[in-house]
Amino acid sequence: MFNIVRWNFISGVKTHRLGALKQAVQQRCSRVRQFSSSFRRNTVMPAWVIDKYGGNEVLRFNSNMTFPVINYPNEVIIKVHATSINPIDVNMRNGYGSASLNMSRDPLNVKTSGSEFPLVLGRDVSGVVMECGLNVRYFKPGDQVWGAIPPWKQGALAEFVVTSGNEISMKPKSLSHIEAASLPYVTLTAWAALVNSCGLNKEKCPGKRVLLIGASGGVGTAAIQLLKAWGAHVTAVCSEDAFTLIKSIGADDVVDYKAAQLSEQLKSRELFDVILDNVGGATEALALQFLKPWSGATYATLVTPFLYNNDRLGIADGMMRTGVTLSCKVVKHLCKGVHYRWVFFSPSGPSLDEIGELVKDVKIRPVIEEIFSFSDVPKAFNKVEKGHARGKTVISVTESK
Repeated sequence: MFNIVRWNFISGVKTHRLGALKQAVQQRCSRVRQFSSSFRRNTVMPAWVIDKYGGNEVLRFNSNMTFPVINYPNEVIIKVHATSINPIDVNMRNGYGSASLNMSRDPLNVKTSGSEFPLVLGRDVSGVVMECGLNVRYFKPGDQVWGAIPPWKQGALAEFVVTSGNEISMKPKSLSHIEAASLPYVTLTAWAALVNSCGLNKEKCPGKRVLLIGASGGVGTAAIQLLKAWGAHVTAVCSEDAFTLIKSIGADDVVDYKAAQLSEQLKSRELFDVILDNVGGATEALALQFLKPWSGATYATLVTPFLYNNDRLGIADGMMRTGVTLSCKVVKHLCKGVHYRWVFFSPSGPSLDEIGELVKDVKIRPVIEEIFSFSDVPKAFNKVEKGHARGKTVISVTESK
């Protein structure tokens, strides 16, 4: 009897202590949970997806898209307020770059063919942080952020998106989400061209002469503003109907490529230190004619055969062909006293921090051509696919300021 009473007494104490311990653990977990893995991992969300590559008909509204989850400790989940459509989204819809991008998604090639579907497009994002991974130090739930999502990740044409904390930045307070969504991808592409490929920055730009070919699109308008913020002289090539826009954002000289042969029009100008080409094709010949030879002048182009070669020839043969092509072009231009560079987009939160400071100082402003609702995403794709952009095409995902 004594042993029975003693065991009941001890069991009661243990039960009480275990109850208190369980409550403490639950409280601790509830605090940690909001910074670790998704509390909505079993829910769904609306998104625009493609289930195969093709024309605009492959775009499908999916109200039951799987909710994104945090898989790595440096990731964040963002509630998307706005995104935008870039030419790369149209190209990816068509299947351009799928070989290289699928290798980035699955480097060990363990997944089956077509495993990237359903695929969400949309590279720009402006929204609110909902959840943070354990290693995220600079953001917390509720922060308003902007960023550009790499093409090998699921995009922002959805209610929520997950991305690395290294790829986002605090949204400038002076911008609405609609305005902010127009800038990250194009400004980071322009940054990669000017800073990474051409070696320009605010210290080296003053006095430099820069020629921008294809200046009225998203990357062109971003590049003009970056260059003017850094003190460069900018000559912009576009059609006459874009002159007002291009001059309003700071271009010093504007050339109408439709008025006469471009090379003939440029002969009356001084030689350039940098040519940034957003068009490609025959315009590469301008590098040898209108760059200052033997002065460190650089021709940089956004139009490269890298992804095309990999799609057509496969990864190994494609990269070999690309390497040969680039080497030949570099040597050819170097023999004439100028540098030749290819430009590749690079996501970067720190770069967006610096761009945000320029926005704060009103040295960079959004250039938006048209805003579409989330239900009109196919119409936005149609518009971008036609080309001749005068700024960015933005998608309002969540009605907000």
